[in-house]
Amino acid sequence: MYTKKYLLFTFVALLTFTAFGQQSTDATLNSIPVVKPGATLVKLPQQFAFAEGPAVDKKGDIYFTDQPNDKIWKYDINGKLSLFMDKTGRANGLYFDKQQRIVACADEQNELRAITLKKKVTVLLDNFEGQKLNGPNDLWVDKKGGIYFTDPYYQRDYWQRKKPDMKGCYVYYLPKGSRKAVIVDSTLIQPNGIVGKADGKTLYVADINDNKTWRYQINADGSLSNRQLFAAQGSDGMTIDREGNIYLAGVGVTVYNAQGVKLGNIPVPSKWVGNLCFGGQRRDLLLITASESVYTLQMAVNGEE
Repeated sequence: MYTKKYLLFTFVALLTFTAFGQQSTDATLNSIPVVKPGATLVKLPQQFAFAEGPAVDKKGDIYFTDQPNDKIWKYDINGKLSLFMDKTGRANGLYFDKQQRIVACADEQNELRAITLKKKVTVLLDNFEGQKLNGPNDLWVDKKGGIYFTDPYYQRDYWQRKKPDMKGCYVYYLPKGSRKAVIVDSTLIQPNGIVGKADGKTLYVADINDNKTWRYQINADGSLSNRQLFAAQGSDGMTIDREGNIYLAGVGVTVYNAQGVKLGNIPVPSKWVGNLCFGGQRRDLLLITASESVYTLQMAVNGEE
């Protein structure tokens, strides 16, 4: 997700390009089975400072952030783009809960916030055991209403502090209704993208600095177990479709099937892809937040709801 980090992301992008051959010149959308035959990337007319964190509501409307400008935008099922909210607490990653609130990683004050569609804001979490979080970055809400989120540290120019309070960068779980989060993985270097399966049994987390994506079993109490390497590739944001395919954002969009086999790379004409999600009435429209630009792509598969 967005950091002040263009140099860091450019460096990671170059590493990814070199290691995995992303965006080769002969890559075509038609060679990727999850893309609708004949589909092309459609660029939205608006320019952004750094678009990020898309999330879809029950109608299929997609909301996404422009964190440097502190805004949340809405792209509706009719293709209309409009400003939803200004002054968002520097919202980054977003996800809708069962109450149709936008749950946001808002790192101006290092909080998790819930935002209703009438723009009422509730702070869900603002510390861990009395310490300031690094900067909540990306999140996924399970079917019980619990929130898994990543908390890497990226220095912001709007912070007074110059170093983290926390000793590491962790993955957390906040049970529904609780004000106390628990650490569910303390071993990653820089956890970033995160997504789970709709059945609540499996979680995926990307460690962007270790260039790995991990798969976990979700236990009944929200804890994680049986961690396995899913892909030898990190990512910024990620999403999942109903067939279990995982989409990793970075240099273009790299798609893996449920077994971790690479299906291909969707080349995106931008320096970096920060995140993506499925939207539209049938959840068959992929919206891609690619730093200064946002694209849509018609898919042959549907996103999970």
